[in-house]
Amino acid sequence: MPQFRAVFLLLIAGLFVWGGWLFVSPGAVSHAPVQAYTPPATDQPISPIPPRLDLDLRKVALGRRLFNDPRLSHDDTISCATCHQLTKAGADARPLALGIAGRSNTVNTPTIFNSGFNFRQFWDGRAASLEEQAEGPIHNPVEMASSWREVIAKLERDDDYPREFAAIWPAAGETTISAAHIQSALAEFERGLITPDAPFDRYLRGDLQALSAAARQGWELFRNLGCIACHQGVNVGGNMYANLGVMGDFFADRGKPIQKSDLGRYNVTGREEDRHMFKVPSLRNVERTAPYFHDGSIATLDKAVDTMARYQLGVSLSAEQRKALLAFLGSLNGILPETAP
Repeated sequence: MPQFRAVFLLLIAGLFVWGGWLFVSPGAVSHAPVQAYTPPATDQPISPIPPRLDLDLRKVALGRRLFNDPRLSHDDTISCATCHQLTKAGADARPLALGIAGRSNTVNTPTIFNSGFNFRQFWDGRAASLEEQAEGPIHNPVEMASSWREVIAKLERDDDYPREFAAIWPAAGETTISAAHIQSALAEFERGLITPDAPFDRYLRGDLQALSAAARQGWELFRNLGCIACHQGVNVGGNMYANLGVMGDFFADRGKPIQKSDLGRYNVTGREEDRHMFKVPSLRNVERTAPYFHDGSIATLDKAVDTMARYQLGVSLSAEQRKALLAFLGSLNGILPETAP
């Protein structure tokens, strides 16, 4: 029965991925994500994170400064790093993010780590690339409540930014600080926030001793139960959409009214089949990114594992199964990027 469930869910996953690429192809070519890494061909459903990426170091340095600069917000209090804290695994450890003037967001902050491997950005997939994603928080009245005109004016008054932008994008007689250049620099820095050399990555590269016995048992269970149907690829997720509540009504059981943010992909497409459909989150460093789910409603990883097993797979886990799965998920913790601004 587990084998049948796994095969069935893999077939469903194939349909989701195929459908996901349908969202990409019509009229969206100009916003295609920049691919900094193409994983090698393998017979495994998960690929290791590379030890490094080929990035423009000038853009990375500029993007790092912009990422930590609160002047991107209207009142100079919120930077990208406010919610995507590098010391908190690229998230903020809050159920819901806080923006300008302490305003509460409606969704949990996804980690910025390894986000360049995602096929879409945001829980509802409304941004096709990291460049496009950067525009969202700046204009969101809850998050940064600013505009490109306001941000650019501030940066042009800085002593160093004009020179730093011009060194990368020279243009005689005119400013080189533009929305597109800000987005490009931020995206390049964010692409470099990878967490390589997790024990599971070493295992995939042939070091069979990199995983504990419990983690190896968890990896087998992860495949046999069907978790692998949605959590695969370099990011162990982030490459398809899936409905939250395949085998049960998660939202009815959650105990609070449905919010607009609970509609997921439906808010983007307006299609009924996309109601409660979300980009599958990455499981990389998942031990470090509590709380969980788009609404931040699950406080602990063991509870998240039980919830996913129940509502996505229709199974109740034994204590031994849960322990094994948690051991496997722990093996996805990679080396964190440097945290200095």
